[in-house]
Amino acid sequence: MRLSPRATLGRLPFRARLAAAFCGLFLLAGIALLAFVVLLARYGTEQQVQGIAVRYGDAPSGSATAFEPAHPTRPDRAPTAAHDVAMIQKVDQTVQAVQDTALRQMVLWSAVGLLITAFLAGLLGWWLAGRALRPVASMTEAARRISEQNMHQRLALTGPDDELHHLADTFDTMLDRLEKSFESQRRFVANASHELKTPLAVQRTSLQVGLADPLPDGLAEVREDLLTANREAEQLINALLLLARSDRGLETTESVDLAATARLVTAELAPQAAENGVHVDLDADTPLAVPGDPVLLRHLLTNLMRNAIQYNHPGGHVRGHLGARTVTVTNTGPHVPAERIPELFEPFRRLDGDRTAAAGHGLGLSIAASIAEAHHATLTAHPVAEGGLALTLRFP
Repeated sequence: MRLSPRATLGRLPFRARLAAAFCGLFLLAGIALLAFVVLLARYGTEQQVQGIAVRYGDAPSGSATAFEPAHPTRPDRAPTAAHDVAMIQKVDQTVQAVQDTALRQMVLWSAVGLLITAFLAGLLGWWLAGRALRPVASMTEAARRISEQNMHQRLALTGPDDELHHLADTFDTMLDRLEKSFESQRRFVANASHELKTPLAVQRTSLQVGLADPLPDGLAEVREDLLTANREAEQLINALLLLARSDRGLETTESVDLAATARLVTAELAPQAAENGVHVDLDADTPLAVPGDPVLLRHLLTNLMRNAIQYNHPGGHVRGHLGARTVTVTNTGPHVPAERIPELFEPFRRLDGDRTAAAGHGLGLSIAASIAEAHHATLTAHPVAEGGLALTLRFP
């Protein structure tokens, strides 16, 4: 489909459009000025031509032009009326030709000069637009660097107190409010998680001591149910604490060998895989060292592998592969619609209709995504044609 010139111009960067506007305005103003000068020049020459007197004989002083005969003393050379008319016509044609030639040359070279000057005006407009937009470019770069992990940074635009400075100050004020909101949310999650762990620990101790063996018939089963509920609540609290910690970002980093961490995680999850009847195959021969928090990265790989084992079917398999800068975990299992994959990375969201696991709180992949973001990595997922998911962790 062919785009109109206006649509094509709209696709250009703002700086290019501004330079084109400078060039176009200069060109239009130059064309108007050139047309005005040409009209005035033609009118002025016509007035001057009409003031020229052409006659034979003695030219009185002050006349514009006088034509003398070649031999005035010879009667046979006397001019005739027809000869006078021919001479006047010839003079008029000569004057008109000189006038047209002068105007054509003036228009030609004026047009050439106008085009060259318009081009130079476009270059000057490009430079002026870049200089004027330089604060906007610095604001854009600073805003791109600011994220949830470094919301303490500000634009801090310097320069005159103009509209751009007011815009930067407004943006910094908005960042102040957002930072306070995020910090308040993180403190609430961390404090609430810590406060909830204490009564859960007391509850577990009371159950274990108060309902110690021997117990009457029926109470032993009740005790196990209460302890199971207590453990699940503690796991949920620990998951919330881990999520709050990863959301705060990394304070210190060190080099972490992900290949060794992946082998350790696979060994720890082997009993769960055997219990679910899932075969785990790990390809961790490629060394992969990344800067980060070793505890968080271990939780990241654990969540990915546990998710692949937990949401699987008996006789299924899990394949882990470490590449140059990637970690890929692929599992079998029920089919997952592609449009519902973003829901898997939201806290407390599970695809109950498609995924068969009854345990878990729906925090595994959201915690993994938060830890990946804290390490400036990306975690993506896409469905496998035969069923299951392929999770890809890519480090910068």
